Amino acid sequence: MFRGSMVALVAPMFVYEFLDYESLARLVEFHIENGTSAIVSMGTTGESATLEMDEHCEVIRRTVEMVSGRIPVIAGTGANSTNEAIQLTRCAREAGAAACLLVTPYYNKPTQEGLYLHYRKIAESVDIPQILYNVPGRTACDMLPDTVARLATIPNIIGIKDATGNLNRLQEIQSKVPDDFELFSGDDETGTEFMLQGGHGVISVTTNVAPKAMAAMCAAALAGDRDTTEALNRPLLGLHKKLFLEANPIPVKWALAEMDLIPPGIRLPLTPLSEQYHQPLREAMHQAGIL
Repeated sequence: MFRGSMVALVAPMFVYEFLDYESLARLVEFHIENGTSAIVSMGTTGESATLEMDEHCEVIRRTVEMVSGRIPVIAGTGANSTNEAIQLTRCAREAGAAACLLVTPYYNKPTQEGLYLHYRKIAESVDIPQILYNVPGRTACDMLPDTVARLATIPNIIGIKDATGNLNRLQEIQSKVPDDFELFSGDDETGTEFMLQGGHGVISVTTNVAPKAMAAMCAAALAGDRDTTEALNRPLLGLHKKLFLEANPIPVKWALAEMDLIPPGIRLPLTPLSEQYHQPLREAMHQAGIL
């Protein structure tokens, strides 16, 4: 269902933390014009952990409305409470999202059986395509390949976003899931190789600021053209690293503000990018040709 360069979209805010829907509309058009293949609304990069539930649902609803069917919208609806994840997933379905992305429950450290039962209950409760999301560096919870394989037998669980950066993990998952189970990288630094080794796309932070370049690179990778892929990825290498100088989405929101696409707002406990990182990130943006 989904392929190529998918943006993990930021949630634009004013400096006093109110959401800025005018800037959100501008970002939607920016991505459609520059070849982004899908928008992920309210994932980690969208500061989902600090938005109220009504805000979370409203951002998804408005994003779907702004996109107006031109590309798919995947809604981030994961939570560390199974019932809350079900509520958010229902909101996304009602809003018209094409699919939902559900991060592993964070902080409470479920067992592998707990993860299986959590995702199975959500899938059985809400009839919408669902994508697993494993990012143990942020959640302190690692969904193992055997658990992914069990969940892949549930009809509306259609894929996984793997943000471990471990390409051996990709190969292990590939060996255990059906051929039509979709595999997405959640790690920009290894996303190129992930696609060259059989992944279907990348849900990307870098795409926020370099959508056209990322779309071209992903297209080459999906075509299996390693030389072109690596050549197109080379100017982006600095961004893949420097957009994580502080916790995501701190650097990418600063970069987008530098590009005059959004105001500089970010919600506590996140804070604006530290002064010492401005120049290194600015240099990476110049290297990528976006400043």
